[in-house]
Amino acid sequence: MICNTAIPLPMRARLPTRPLLPALGLTLAATLACAPPADDAGADAGPADEPDQGGESSYTQVADGVYQYNAGSHNAFFVDTDGGVVAFDPISTDAAAGLAGAIRSAAPDKPLAAIVYSHSDADHATGAPVLRDAFGDNVPIIAQEKAFPIIVAGGDSDLPPPDLTFADNLTLRFGGRAIELHYLGPSHTDNLLVALVPDAGVLFAVDFVSNDRVGYRDLPGWHFDDLYVALDRLMEIPFETVVFGHGAVGDRGTIERQLAYYADLRDAVQEAVDRGLSEEEAMEQVRLDDYAHWGQYEAWFPMNVGAVYRWLAAS
Repeated sequence: MICNTAIPLPMRARLPTRPLLPALGLTLAATLACAPPADDAGADAGPADEPDQGGESSYTQVADGVYQYNAGSHNAFFVDTDGGVVAFDPISTDAAAGLAGAIRSAAPDKPLAAIVYSHSDADHATGAPVLRDAFGDNVPIIAQEKAFPIIVAGGDSDLPPPDLTFADNLTLRFGGRAIELHYLGPSHTDNLLVALVPDAGVLFAVDFVSNDRVGYRDLPGWHFDDLYVALDRLMEIPFETVVFGHGAVGDRGTIERQLAYYADLRDAVQEAVDRGLSEEEAMEQVRLDDYAHWGQYEAWFPMNVGAVYRWLAAS
């Protein structure tokens, strides 16, 4: 079904590449491919990425009108514009309550223009109803189109499906500020997007990259053939500062080190496969001492090795 009309924002739809949302409260005039009904949804959402969402919450301004919100081991992200605030990843119901307070504090009297999911994983996307309770039920939720069936299939009222989805790239404009949403292809999941605030040079990137930390455990749900392509595409985006889904704020050098880590990891594990080592032997013997000071190296690096071994051995 193709919808060729001007449609109010709060309507679930798939968007074409690089459409424009002019401003909160205006209509979106575009050719829209309507999303499928709920009973056409696909598989369940993937496992939670990092379970600890408790602890103290706080927010930090990383550029003019651009903020990191921290709740335990997880980070959300929000951007103040003339047309309202755009919030990324409510995290959980508890964290979303704190995020609502942070938005009220940083941008008093501003409406919430949109909620964006970085991807479908529950530990990042849960809690949008709390934000809607605080700012209004008509706040649209936006995500990459492949997130829609996964979220619908999950059936979690605290994680409602997106109202608007897109395929490749989407530019949001609220007031005079642009926010770009980029889909780089499968990486940590098949629906993970990154966000760029061009006038601030700030990127928001979740889970498939982090700040001087090895990958999460055995890299659950990762798409290895496509991961390296997504990493290369990430470096084509003109950013200077990175807010991550976990950990401290970084810069382009942080991402360059991540690219080097995954390339070195692949090469080291390939050598182990070529030598005829078993997965268990590779996990015991493969070391990358240049990264031994990174976060979670001792706990998670052997599991990273095992995950990459299984990918390469099956190739």
